[in-house]
This record gives sequence, structure tokens and C-alpha cells, in this order.
Amino acid sequence: MLSNLMVQQQVENKWQHMVAVICLNLTTRQQVKKVLPKFFELWPTPEAFLAGDHEVARKLITSLGMSNIRIVRLLKMSEDFLTWDGEDATKLYGIGKYGSDSYRLFYKNEIPDNIQDHELKRYVKEELLYENNHM
Repeated sequence: MLSNLMVQQQVENKWQHMVAVICLNLTTRQQVKKVLPKFFELWPTPEAFLAGDHEVARKLITSLGMSNIRIVRLLKMSEDFLTWDGEDATKLYGIGKYGSDSYRLFYKNEIPDNIQDHELKRYVKEELLYENNHM
């Protein structure tokens, strides 16, 4: 069911994944799911976002709270992303353990040690159950 999917399962690329991670900080996935489709319609790539109207972006994410902080994180992360080697997600501005763990899960197919986030834990548990029942 699409509404039950994690936000990370609804993005199209690694940069969008990192945008979602920043947007999810201190808010709910339901709030983020309302904002991201319009965000990615306007700015599907880091290049488009960096060249875009940042005041429009800030207003778009206002409903998530901390819009001034989030917009700075999104801009700096997007700049970093352009030269990032795709290995350690914590090398991107504003991406911490949660972002690194989710990147490893969804893009590197690794299960990180000591996952703290309850949604990521739930996802791993469900995936492992699914795999064990379909072997």
C-alpha cells in the first residue's frame, strides 16, 4: 500500500533521498509526503534546486517547521552532493546517522549496526521476515 511506504521508497534518486532525510528531521512522514511531490516537480535534481528560487523552496517547506534551517541544510547538502563519491552519506552537510543508515539500507543494500530510528527498524524487520518466508 503506497501510503504505508516509507518516504525513502518514494523518491527517484540519491539526491532526492537526501532531501527527504533533511525534510524528515523533527517532523512526520505524513507531513513530508505532502511536500516532496511538489518539491521534486519544481526541482528534480540538485542542479535545478541550486539554480532555483530558494524563497519559493523555503515557503514550500514551511509546513515542516524550521524552514530557515532546513533551506540552509538543503542548499549545502546539494552543493556537497555534486562532488560526493557516494560512499559515506555523513560526508553530506546535514546528513547524520539516520540519513546514513537509510542510505545504506536503500542504496547500498546493507543493514547498518545499531539502527536507532524506529521506522528503519520496522522496515528491516519486515524485509527480513519477507525474505525468510520466501526462501
